[in-house]
Amino acid sequence: MAKEEQLEEIDVVSDLINFLNSSPTAFHAVDGAKKFLKKAGFVQVSERDNWNLEAGKRYFFTRNYSTIVAFAIGKKYVPGNGCYIIGAHTDSPCLKLKPISKVTKGGYLEVGVQTYGGGLWHTWFDRDLTVAGRVIMREGKDAYSHKLVRIEEPIMRIPNLAIHLDGNVQDGFKVNTHGHLVPVLATAIKAELNKVVAGNGPVDSEDDKEKSNKITNTDDSRHHSILLQLLATQLGCEPDDISDFELQACDNQPSTIAGAMKEFIFSGRLDNLCMSFCSLKAWPYKLPFLVRDQLGLFLSFQFINFAMCCTMPICGFTIPATSLGDWF
Repeated sequence: MAKEEQLEEIDVVSDLINFLNSSPTAFHAVDGAKKFLKKAGFVQVSERDNWNLEAGKRYFFTRNYSTIVAFAIGKKYVPGNGCYIIGAHTDSPCLKLKPISKVTKGGYLEVGVQTYGGGLWHTWFDRDLTVAGRVIMREGKDAYSHKLVRIEEPIMRIPNLAIHLDGNVQDGFKVNTHGHLVPVLATAIKAELNKVVAGNGPVDSEDDKEKSNKITNTDDSRHHSILLQLLATQLGCEPDDISDFELQACDNQPSTIAGAMKEFIFSGRLDNLCMSFCSLKAWPYKLPFLVRDQLGLFLSFQFINFAMCCTMPICGFTIPATSLGDWF
């Protein structure tokens, strides 16, 4: 292999590792794809607006912050001509936090999660877990904003039961997704002691006192206050500013190049993100449709693998929305 080809291969693999590590959720993957497409000369459009499209130009739009659709119009394209389509998906099986995630049991603070997709759930045990996703924040009386969040350090774990407490485990372990998949967040007594320490600490002013009380005494019946505090610290806001969120548990172990000969990529989420990355990496530059009479279409969906259980029918309505015949 020529030296230039080797260097190019190293660059591609490095970019893939960076993409994997920066995309713990579908929301993060779409955010990264947006940046990539803008750098490649694509113009973002909104489904709410009337589009004034031009032949030879490149465009993209997003839906729900978790699906991205990009298209490039050939210079000689006319409605009715053929098109090239590349499809991928941005999501993968995971554990999503429940709308009411607060669980306290046996002196431990636990986080209620629900399975998303068809995962190998036994592989989630004894892993360093964190949370990531999107948060809806209050900004003013009637204003809200959407922000991505990821807590970098491991904050949760789903422990296996010790072997001497389950003598039949060697005969086969069947995961009970409701009883077994409950990540441990903290001990109840430690969380209460932290509240006491923070509440009794030195306070310099009335404003500081009010701020301290707001942080340590946040009472949300849906989620543990310590989880909201961690999110608020990461976002640089107050816990009470968090209106809602869509979060999932994530493996905190980073993707890496491994193996004795450095020929493997050890990572989760390869099924979805590898397809999305390869499409994004090659599609804007390699396909020849921009100088011909064709249309190029790249779609990376959320829920594309899980249409039977999805709550938002995005697969069925995105493709018809990209029929360009009416826009010229």
